[in-house]
Amino acid sequence: MKAVRIHEFGGPEVLKLEDIALPVLKPGELLIKVAGAGINPVDYKIRQGGYPKVTQAQLPITLGRDVAGVVQISGDQYKVGEEVYALLDWTLGGYAEFAVVAAANCAYKPASLSLRDSGAVPLAALTAWQGVFDHGGLRAGQRILIHGGAGGVGHFAVQFAKSSDAYVATTVSARDTEFVRALGADMIIDRNAQRFEDVAKDMDVVFDLVGGDTRARSWGVLKRGGILVSTLGQPDTAHAHSLGVRAAGYTAQPSAAQLTQIRERLDTARVKVVISRAFTLAEAAQAHRYLEQEHPRGKVVFAAG
Repeated sequence: MKAVRIHEFGGPEVLKLEDIALPVLKPGELLIKVAGAGINPVDYKIRQGGYPKVTQAQLPITLGRDVAGVVQISGDQYKVGEEVYALLDWTLGGYAEFAVVAAANCAYKPASLSLRDSGAVPLAALTAWQGVFDHGGLRAGQRILIHGGAGGVGHFAVQFAKSSDAYVATTVSARDTEFVRALGADMIIDRNAQRFEDVAKDMDVVFDLVGGDTRARSWGVLKRGGILVSTLGQPDTAHAHSLGVRAAGYTAQPSAAQLTQIRERLDTARVKVVISRAFTLAEAAQAHRYLEQEHPRGKVVFAAG
C-alpha cells in the first residue's frame, strides 16, 4: 500500500510517499481503507522533531492522527463495508491507503458528511470538545473566550460552545471576522487591532490555542473561579491559584462516545466542519507547507482513498 512516512526529522521535503506492507492487525483492531485523513499542526510538529512523544528511535513512521474510511477486516463491533471515523493511536498513521484502527476508538462516521470530510473531524473536534466541556466545564449561559477561533480546533470550539447556549467571544485575524461570525461567535476581536483584555470581561472559560503572550494576558479576563484551558502545555497552576482561578493543560484522547456525540451535532446541523483545502497523498509536502504558512480556516484534509 501507499503511505507517507518520515525517516528523519526536518522540513516538508522529508515526507516520502512509499510502498509498504499492509499492517498486521492485533486483537481489537480494524483495517480500514482510508478515504479521508486529517492534516493537523501536530503532524508538522512531529515531522520537525519538536513533539516529545515521537523520537528518532521510532522512525520511520507514517504520520496522521485521524481518518475516516470503510472497514476491510472487521472485529466484533464493526462489519466489513461499514463507514467509520476515528482518532488513531500515536503509532498508527493515517497518511496511507489503509490504516489500523482500535475498534474501541471508532464511531460510525457522520451521515451528513462525505468520507473525505469525516476524516478531517476526529482530532480537531475531540480536542475542542474535551477542552470546552471536559476541562473547561462550560455550561449554558456561561461565557467563553476562544483564542484562535478560525482554525481547525477553534472553529469547532466556537460551534460547540454556541450550540450549548454559551456566550462566545473569540480572537481572530481581520480576514476571519465574518467567518467566525457565521459560526455563531457573539464577540469577535481582531487580534491585531484590539487588546482582547480591554473588551472581554468576566469569562468563565478561556480556551487557549495560541499560547505565549496571549496566554499571559488571559488571566485578567477570567472571573473568580474561572478556568484557563490550554492545548499548549500546562498553564501556571500556582499563578492561577493566586488569582482565584484554575488552569488545565491537556492533549486530546480517543473517545468513541464523544465522536458519537460530535456526529449527532454534525448530523443535526448544529455544527459543521469547514474544509479549507484537500490534497492527495502525493502532495504531502505541499499540504504541510500550506498548513504551516497559510494558517487556513477550518481543516485541511487528504483525499487518501
